[in-house]
Amino acid sequence: MARGKGGGSTYYDTAKSKWVAELKWVDPATGKLLKAKRYADSRREAEKLLAELVDQKAKGLLAEPSRLIVRDFATEYLKRLEREGLRPNSLRLAKEELTRAIPSLKDPLVHDPLGRMRLQEVRPAHIREALDKVMEQGYSSRTVGKVLMRLKALFREALRLELVARNPAEAVSLRLPQGEKAARALEPHEVARLLEEAERSKSPDMALLLRLMLETGLRRGEALALQWRDIDFTRGEVKVWRSWTKVEGRGTFSAPKTRSARRTVPLPRGLLLRLEARRQELLERLTPEELAEVFLFGGNKPYDPDAFNHYLRRLAQRAGLGKVRVHDLRHTWATLALSRGIPLEVVSERLGHANPNITLGVYRHLLEEERRGYVIDLEDLLKGPGTRPQA
Repeated sequence: MARGKGGGSTYYDTAKSKWVAELKWVDPATGKLLKAKRYADSRREAEKLLAELVDQKAKGLLAEPSRLIVRDFATEYLKRLEREGLRPNSLRLAKEELTRAIPSLKDPLVHDPLGRMRLQEVRPAHIREALDKVMEQGYSSRTVGKVLMRLKALFREALRLELVARNPAEAVSLRLPQGEKAARALEPHEVARLLEEAERSKSPDMALLLRLMLETGLRRGEALALQWRDIDFTRGEVKVWRSWTKVEGRGTFSAPKTRSARRTVPLPRGLLLRLEARRQELLERLTPEELAEVFLFGGNKPYDPDAFNHYLRRLAQRAGLGKVRVHDLRHTWATLALSRGIPLEVVSERLGHANPNITLGVYRHLLEEERRGYVIDLEDLLKGPGTRPQA
């Protein structure tokens, strides 16, 4: 059914057994006839798609048909990230995540339906199919979720450049299988068992690193990058200003991702005393000036990041805690802090998040559980300020 000049038309395509919404227009720059099509299962849906096409065309949001395929655009996207100064480790992760969904980025000859599609042809179903294939390869739901986030970012860039009319990845969502969590928060008794086992281990430095991460919420790379000069024993705080990461098999320092990640973190008294005791041991053979340049964990060079992973895995097994990942330590600190009533803004600041909304997004469920525990009687409200309702 035609809608008149500029209104497009809908019709039934017998070959595809689909209804079609079609809009044609002339490119004023080239004089070429351009065409956009959308397929639907019903005439009513096709009418709705046609209305969207007309609206997008009027707003200048309807992208001109392009022969650019997903693989080539992804290649340019990664090059752009590198030129814009994305940290080496972040760039490596971005490439790994995209390659899992677009394997032809690594091997042009491999079977890759998504990578060979034109950008404008990609629909949510194609994104979902690519994610299903990643999951079939045995990757965890958390890894598949990161792949989806990267695909959303990829097509968001294409949308900004007006190469596509909409982001097909935004319509796709993932559900974690029942019982699977993105991160595990250890219970207080589990933390105690882990620390007890660490005290019995043969590596006092690793035990101290474990305690530092559990008591501050620092990332592994942030803790490994610390030198003794970064600790102010008078004020009882540590300056976090860089990270030690592994890129292509080699350790390297990198700057914080955001301004908030560069921060000063107060140290609990018990931890400060342990650090002071370790410092005094080292001062028996080093001058204060020499010690200032020494790393807390590793001496003249930080430990290999993987070394602590192996240590934590063995320690958790001996403590009977099953699988405990490095990020679980940070998640544990934040969960325990929030459950003890420490304000969200303070926890966000200590974690180095860019803003409290990021922290809220991760720990919203915990805060909602806390709020449900408050039942406020009218009598309590009438008592005036200074009276805290009981949970």
